[in-house]
Amino acid sequence: MSVGIDKSKTRGSWGLYLSLPILSWAFYDFANTIFSSNINTIFFPFYMDEILGTDEIKQQVASTFISYANAIASFFLVIFSPLFGVWIDNTGLKKRFIVWFASISIFFTFMMGVFSYWQTDNTFGGVPMSLFLVVVSFVIAKFFFNSSLVFYDAMMPGLGTKEEMPLISGFGVAVGYFGTIVGLLVYLFVGDGDFHRAFIPTAVLYLIFSLPLFFINKDQLVPKEQRKVNSFLSGYKEIIKTFKEMRSYKAIFTFMIAYFFLNDAIATTIAMMAIYATAIVGFSSGQFVILYLVSTISTIVGSLAFGYITKRVGAKRAISYVALLMIIALIIAVFAFEHWMFWIAGSMFGISLGSMWVTSRTFIIELSPQEKQGQFFGLFAFSGKVSSIIGPAIYGTVTLLLKDYGTIASRVALSTLIVLTIIGLIIHLRVRPDVTKSL
Repeated sequence: MSVGIDKSKTRGSWGLYLSLPILSWAFYDFANTIFSSNINTIFFPFYMDEILGTDEIKQQVASTFISYANAIASFFLVIFSPLFGVWIDNTGLKKRFIVWFASISIFFTFMMGVFSYWQTDNTFGGVPMSLFLVVVSFVIAKFFFNSSLVFYDAMMPGLGTKEEMPLISGFGVAVGYFGTIVGLLVYLFVGDGDFHRAFIPTAVLYLIFSLPLFFINKDQLVPKEQRKVNSFLSGYKEIIKTFKEMRSYKAIFTFMIAYFFLNDAIATTIAMMAIYATAIVGFSSGQFVILYLVSTISTIVGSLAFGYITKRVGAKRAISYVALLMIIALIIAVFAFEHWMFWIAGSMFGISLGSMWVTSRTFIIELSPQEKQGQFFGLFAFSGKVSSIIGPAIYGTVTLLLKDYGTIASRVALSTLIVLTIIGLIIHLRVRPDVTKSL
């Protein structure tokens, strides 16, 4: 983090938001959300559908391809995220890892564009070599993008007091989604075809808006004499040890199980909403970009609003509200046969999307012992990213198995997310924040 925070003083909202360390921290959310929206949600799915989805059956195959690519990226994050949490607690290095991981993500986003322009007759496993390399670059870029977020989230407790966390979290998410709006300007250079042209401009924007955090924020290092010598497996040993202590941290582990199911719906919807809206509901790419813009505005409003709602009613109750909103949005989306229905679903999901990140990050801080916050943020990422494997894998498998039924396959796949969200809400309601020790 940057300069020390005087936690004896209470800052007003604007004093908080205009603090340079907080503002530069939030700008990294602005930067990485450009990647998340442009690559993960919009132009990579559009590109895959443009290359593969030439009829209704092949559209389902394209959906499967996208789902599995997202699942693979999440699989690697599951493998490494426990180690990240231990690195944070033992070294205090957060910004430094963000710089490295974000830079690698930016580089491979750029390479997606380079490979997409490559004209060759070579194939790999029956897939054009250029397409194969674009997908591999996507998996690498997404893995390092997601990895940087573990360290980004762990920076938040050092930016203010515990009472300020809901506002800081909401501000970060809101600023991040302004990045979506800026990222969508790339569409002006792309139009309704040749979606690969969005990849290189996205990499450039991702880099530019990451620079404030790269140069302004500073790490507060753990003194060398307090550091532990760790092997590669030490992170997993610490995680296993923490799991064994589950009875002492019952509330946070119960929430992480709930978040597993809730994030399942979030991660899968983010990855699949573009191809679902265009191939299933009948949106053109231009119409979807406008829809996504409106949903993003809803996300910004929801993020800021739920910062205050969370401060007023508590993180646990706020998460319950968000989960209910998600369930309603998904039900409408499954049965959306008209554009106006998906407009409603998209706006409602936009509100719930940003709000879930605001409330869940705040809840993790409320539940975590200070000396284990880095480790618990690693576990938080672990829970979320395991679900980021399962959700897209289930969605992709359903669309693959039911591909002969055309658009019905995607509606059935989306309906599985309703069930998972309901399960997550039920488990979340069993969290008891005031009970940290088992009886």
